[in-house]
Amino acid sequence: MRIERFRVRSGDRTALQRHDPDDTGPFGDKDEARAHLQKGLARLDTLQERLYAQDRYALLLIFQGMDAAGKDSAIRHVMSGVSPQGTDVHAFKQPSAEELDHDYLWRAVNVLPGRGRIGIFNRSYYEEVLVVRIHPQLLEAQKLPRSLITPRIWKERFEDINAFERHLWRNGTIVRKFYLHVSKREQERRLLERLDDPEKNWKFSTADLVERARWTAYRDAYADVLAATSHDHAPWYVIPADHKWFTHALVAEIIVQTLERLDLSLPEPDAERRRDLASARRQLLRGK
Repeated sequence: MRIERFRVRSGDRTALQRHDPDDTGPFGDKDEARAHLQKGLARLDTLQERLYAQDRYALLLIFQGMDAAGKDSAIRHVMSGVSPQGTDVHAFKQPSAEELDHDYLWRAVNVLPGRGRIGIFNRSYYEEVLVVRIHPQLLEAQKLPRSLITPRIWKERFEDINAFERHLWRNGTIVRKFYLHVSKREQERRLLERLDDPEKNWKFSTADLVERARWTAYRDAYADVLAATSHDHAPWYVIPADHKWFTHALVAEIIVQTLERLDLSLPEPDAERRRDLASARRQLLRGK
């Protein structure tokens, strides 16, 4: 599958306009997409084992999107193909009092994946240039010095995020970012499903309606975010999200192709290690 057409070019504010949330790529139906997904998960399993064994790179996957865009579903389905031993998932909720006493990147830094591991952020530090931008009272709660809250603050935060992700890349952490692009019509359908299905009632929050009323403001904010922070070392991908089966197949393909571009391999034993292995084999054959 060609993934490059879904990648956001640096400075492109039209990415969301150019991608149809209803897109299903090369797949004629969900069965075809799911078959491709299963093949991708098998490839991902092999690649993750090499990533973990080599212990040289880390992979950070960031999922963003409007409410009911399918972030949880994408993470659950795509990461079903990897070992939990080498994977960490973090959902970023409202900041705690301790987190508000630090800079906004602090809580993300604390849970970055180590070498050999895959880290998944369900929402992320990007909320600081999205929801905080839409709700100014959240910025006030961060207790910043007054002199630092200027009309340039969002541009400055873009600069900080770009520098942070460049630092990660220069130190072996590969960053890939997914914007799950759901239509307003499909979001309405999914929210109604949460209301109508008793088993999904727990997913519904009245806050979803508050944020839905600011749909245009969020779309504008996301357009700025994608344009300002998509770079070769940490690209954004616009993932059509009206059909979850396509979302899952595309996200998995991007992850697999990203890992395939790395020089991943199982470590070769040196002379001392080979001697240790040979000794262990002899002991086993002697029944010890």
